[in-house]
Amino acid sequence: MPPGATVRKLDAEHVAVALFAPIRDLATEVAMFAYVDPEWRLLGVRTRPSNDSDMVEVPVRMIVADALAFDAAGVVMAHNHPSGDPTPSEDDRALTRRLARALDAVGVRLIDHLVLAAGETASFRRIGLL
Repeated sequence: MPPGATVRKLDAEHVAVALFAPIRDLATEVAMFAYVDPEWRLLGVRTRPSNDSDMVEVPVRMIVADALAFDAAGVVMAHNHPSGDPTPSEDDRALTRRLARALDAVGVRLIDHLVLAAGETASFRRIGLL
């Protein structure tokens, strides 16, 4: 999706899954972040690679700084699970809580955290973790 494109909120998860699809089948964990304005227009995307198959370091401070730099109203996070199981780990849950609190403190909403694996997607928003 090109920067500035508008997404209907009902279609947001589907669009996000398509946006983050390139990381789904990677052998190492990769995190991606999409920054959107109040009308859900895409402002920018950042990728955080890893050399590890079961962990990617996500510095919350960097994500907040990017959100402020983009003047974003919301952030959608995604990462892949090379294991093939999209079930969020306890570490995924803890990171999501920390990131949501940090973004909220500066007036930015964590819209969703998607875990992509083997053709399946777990949405923190859909399963009630956000």
